[in-house]
Amino acid sequence: MYDYPDDNTHIYHTSVLTEEMVEYLSPQPGGLYIDATLGGGGHTRAILDAQPEARVLAIDWDLEALNHNAPQLEVTYPDRFECVHGNFGHLERLVQRCGYTHVDGIIADFGTSQHQIMHEEGFSFSRDTKLDMRMSPGHYKTTAADIVNRASADELITIFQDYGQERYSRRIADAIVEQRQKQRIRTTGELVDVIQQVVPKKPKIAIHPATRVFQALRIVVNKEMENLHSFLVQAPRVIRSGGRCVCISFHSLEDRAVKDAFKDRTAWNVLTKKVVTPSIAEIDRNPSSRSAKLRAAERI
Repeated sequence: MYDYPDDNTHIYHTSVLTEEMVEYLSPQPGGLYIDATLGGGGHTRAILDAQPEARVLAIDWDLEALNHNAPQLEVTYPDRFECVHGNFGHLERLVQRCGYTHVDGIIADFGTSQHQIMHEEGFSFSRDTKLDMRMSPGHYKTTAADIVNRASADELITIFQDYGQERYSRRIADAIVEQRQKQRIRTTGELVDVIQQVVPKKPKIAIHPATRVFQALRIVVNKEMENLHSFLVQAPRVIRSGGRCVCISFHSLEDRAVKDAFKDRTAWNVLTKKVVTPSIAEIDRNPSSRSAKLRAAERI
């Protein structure tokens, strides 16, 4: 599960497991690699610095991330970096749009960037903003507020259980339905208030009581699991033989999907017999990395 940062950091996003990613991706001279989730550009920079003759095609459906980070990358790595606006769930189409048929490897980090959490509406329960949660408003119309105020109690229970593994799903769903009958739930603060009123206080529990509900809503709003499964189906069709795919997940649903996809022995040779997790030193530097899990495979 992604851990939401407590402070409003000036850093756009700190990439996780960067050294391990480079090791397993193993960029080669003249190779073309996809960063399927550009974010702050940390993984792209690591690839281009590790292999001065490699190129990166970066994808992101957050237009702000591209506008904020791509220009500097284009200046720093002239003729070696290009980007395209889109969702990695449409991997093949985006690659073809850029004039390519195959690449030598892909890195996909499925975590939500710290910038999105702290600056875009609806992601953080520590700021009272509109209950939106859309990573790309241009792609999706349904907001978290729409779901919270329209879904039945049973539908909310399913969402919170399946995507958040929230043990108090029924209690929270019932409280939401009761509250919205009085007044529409419009902001993150209003939703947090509802959750805190029904979830038992446990001082020894590190995560905020709203964490799992916010995660579940974010996943559904952005169709994250659908996009992930689509990406995993298309990846072996895009990566040429001998190329590698590195995936970094932040919760068990994502990690299980990657693990299951890599079990296809007609397509992949698994490189990570055990899941790779951050070192204690990295977690100390970046507490948000603590939930990260890396798996890698080589295209047969």
